[in-house]
Amino acid sequence: MDLTPDSNYKLTTQQLQRLNDRFALIHPDYILRWAFREFGTGMVLGTGFGPSGVFLIHRLSTLGLPTPVFFLDTHLLFDETHVLKDELEERYDIQIEAVPPSLGLDEQAAEHGPELWKRDPDKCCHLRKVLPLQNYLSDKTAWISGIRRSQGDVRASADMFEWDEKNGVVKINPLIHISAERVWSDIKKHNLPYNPLHDDGYPSIGCIPCTSKVKFGEPERAGRWKELDKTECGIHLPKHGMS
Repeated sequence: MDLTPDSNYKLTTQQLQRLNDRFALIHPDYILRWAFREFGTGMVLGTGFGPSGVFLIHRLSTLGLPTPVFFLDTHLLFDETHVLKDELEERYDIQIEAVPPSLGLDEQAAEHGPELWKRDPDKCCHLRKVLPLQNYLSDKTAWISGIRRSQGDVRASADMFEWDEKNGVVKINPLIHISAERVWSDIKKHNLPYNPLHDDGYPSIGCIPCTSKVKFGEPERAGRWKELDKTECGIHLPKHGMS
């Protein structure tokens, strides 16, 4: 079947459905191989350096698929996150591109007031993550994310292949059926580097002011924007939309 994107690189609903049917419950390796053949260098991997991102970087390297990797550098990430980035670059001989916001922290404070993340976290995420991602993907055709359905209610509705309307690209989620236990099993099996904060009660790690420890039995992302009616930064919206 013809799955070639049109001139705007937009797949139809029918094409997306055929892809999701075809690759349902298939090992992520097959999905990554197919996606690389289809999109080539127009495809990138976005990561927040969580376990899923480490898993995908390892798989791409193992498969010999030279896919560019990027992260959203909000200037608010933990030191441990930057150290992990350096470790991954050295181990896999890659350069992980930092995608920064247009406003530095001082500039954002001058324009929107200090500690915007406390007063309007949605706006802060929009400025420091959503807009930079949109700008970065403007000349891309597809991006891979590490989201999994088991991560929460919002992500539970994700499909393997989606059309990212906001960014105008195909979004590929090869791990939606994979459990956290499976990801961690591979990390331990292959002795992959990971953020040591995971061993200290932080199963999901983002920006410093918006990341907290979780209690035993709480959901994986319970420590993100704790005490707020917010569970996502805005780049992984249902059927649209690193981690």
